[in-house]
Amino acid sequence: MKIAIGSDERTHLTDFVIKELKEKGIELELHGPLNEEDIEWVDVAEKVAERVKEGSCDQGILFCWTGTGVSIAANKVPGIRAALCADAQTAEGARKWNDANVLALSLRMTSQIVAKEILEAWLSARPEEEEKTNIDKVRKIEKKYYR
Repeated sequence: MKIAIGSDERTHLTDFVIKELKEKGIELELHGPLNEEDIEWVDVAEKVAERVKEGSCDQGILFCWTGTGVSIAANKVPGIRAALCADAQTAEGARKWNDANVLALSLRMTSQIVAKEILEAWLSARPEEEEKTNIDKVRKIEKKYYR
């Protein structure tokens, strides 16, 4: 698995998440200040979302102060289903019921302990087959408005 990770700033949380994922043997692609790039949250969100959309990365993880901005920006890229998650249960549900492919986290509100729980839930959950119809409906909405 390869995950694109981006943030508009490098913090203890971003470094912790990178370390956790590397310890799990996950290949990472870093964007923004995590890769010495001086870019804003909207630009890093677009870069990560594009990498997932084009299939260069299997999933994405984004950070900004609240997590809201990067999730909104990433969701503007067709094919992206970014979920802002503040706990493990939300992360698990986002993967199981929404087939979310980009995880958004708040730099302000997410502790390392909670981040670890979120990562475990996100990485272990799989989309449920019975939700395929709803996910397909989301894709149809997307196609309707993105021409």
